[in-house]
Amino acid sequence: MFTRMSDIDRMFGAMDLLRNKVDRIFGDFDRSYLYGPAFAATNSPRTNLLENGDRFEVQAEVPGISKDNLDIKIQGNYLEISGKRQIDIPEGYKIHRNERGTAAFSRSFTLPDDVDSEKVEATIKDGILYLSLPKSETAKPRQITIN
Repeated sequence: MFTRMSDIDRMFGAMDLLRNKVDRIFGDFDRSYLYGPAFAATNSPRTNLLENGDRFEVQAEVPGISKDNLDIKIQGNYLEISGKRQIDIPEGYKIHRNERGTAAFSRSFTLPDDVDSEKVEATIKDGILYLSLPKSETAKPRQITIN
């Protein structure tokens, strides 16, 4: 039995409609699991923790947060980064859409080794907080000579 080409086109068209609807429903479903939650969704910045020999490097996404609104605390091997994003609306302006509201966050980490808190360096560039955390002298490996 022969099938007309228009029947096949209609079947593929229906399959395309179904695929598009499923894509819209589940399109972003796995993105948060694959790439981590976004800052806006959880009020918690995405953070990388790296180790380079005698220091740790932390990179945290803090878009729209000034250095005055960030607080960094370190004690031994415990690091806490907290902050608040504030949106200043000029006087006399009327808000029509406000998707970038205020947001506060606090992240804490237990580092693998103690850090020398006196030598910690922090900078912000392009919305990324960079922390350089040198390990304390007791955490650095020492070569022991045998007598």
